[in-house]
Amino acid sequence: MYLLIPAAGSGRRMGSSRNKLLLPLLDKPVLAWTLAAIKASRSVRWVGIIGQPDDFPDFKEIVISLGMTKCVHWIPGGTTRQESVYKGLQALPVVAERVLIHDGARCLVTPELIERCAAALLRSPGLIAAVPVKDTIKVVTPATQLIASTPDRRQLWAAQTPQGFAVEPLTRCHDEGIRQGWEVTDDAALFEQCGLPVTVVPGEESNLKVTTPMDLAIAEFILRQRGKE
Repeated sequence: MYLLIPAAGSGRRMGSSRNKLLLPLLDKPVLAWTLAAIKASRSVRWVGIIGQPDDFPDFKEIVISLGMTKCVHWIPGGTTRQESVYKGLQALPVVAERVLIHDGARCLVTPELIERCAAALLRSPGLIAAVPVKDTIKVVTPATQLIASTPDRRQLWAAQTPQGFAVEPLTRCHDEGIRQGWEVTDDAALFEQCGLPVTVVPGEESNLKVTTPMDLAIAEFILRQRGKE
């Protein structure tokens, strides 16, 4: 299995001037926890880290410190996640038929979830890890801040990563997105726009995305609890 890691995130919402994946989480950078789970995944053999070249020396130190035995490739990213993933797809080996995409900031992912997604991808052209939402969600009109509707919570799932796709149709969807000017926040949305099916694989409640200082504190708590277990 081939796996791409978008890792070009800034630390703006974290109140940091550096890439948030390099911020310390317990005794390691955030990205180290993500890569440790990928290292423990049996099915992943090739990893492409998509980021800004200025960060690559620090990323390489992390890879060396973990003793990664998988093939790791360095891919210069774009100005958006969408553009970065597109560049990652272009950097895949020509033999790659399927690819998992996992955000570097989802550092609490487990090897078991990666394996479940990898196995499910053998039976589906597109999938995402996701969990049912627990909150009541309101659709709000931005201009008035008035509630427009309340969707049925039973139909709502919170998208996570890994997300997985057959490479050829995902590349076509990215090409179409460029032609149409679509702006999306995950690759599943491109699949949906092109009318292709996306399966949901049960994710993990702890698989949060580290974006704010509060997320970092929660991640530290979860990792300490795992350490006790």
